[in-house]
Amino acid sequence: MLTLKPCPGDHPTVDRDSYLTLHYRLADLEATDYVSTFDLSPATLQMGSGQLAETLEHCLIGLSAGERRVFQLTAEEAFGPHNPRLIERIARSALPPELELRENSLIEFNSPDGAGSFAGFLRELTETSALFDFNHPLAGKAIRFEVHVIAIM
Repeated sequence: MLTLKPCPGDHPTVDRDSYLTLHYRLADLEATDYVSTFDLSPATLQMGSGQLAETLEHCLIGLSAGERRVFQLTAEEAFGPHNPRLIERIARSALPPELELRENSLIEFNSPDGAGSFAGFLRELTETSALFDFNHPLAGKAIRFEVHVIAIM
């Protein structure tokens, strides 16, 4: 049986379908962290599976195990501009009665076809209606994406 050994200079790099373990941090340019695994266990994810936004995955392509990088992305490069058409006022009577409604919370909804779900941020609540923002929470913000690739499997 022939066994292939890696050449001394061969290091696997992140590809579109890689399975990898990494630490990452998403912050705005004023250094406010939104998500960070650096003080927790590292994340393990399958590239291309939707676990990480496609634009962030794109930053990882070509990185090697052990590599640390910081990327600064404009709002358009990261999660896109904030779209005012994705803000919607919904009558409370049209919402499922089992929903627990609290301002400044993320509410998950089933999609109309029942095949998935989506989330909206509840910005305002009155006796008759609820104002939801269905934009990504980081839409319209430039971000700093810091990564440390631990392993590529």
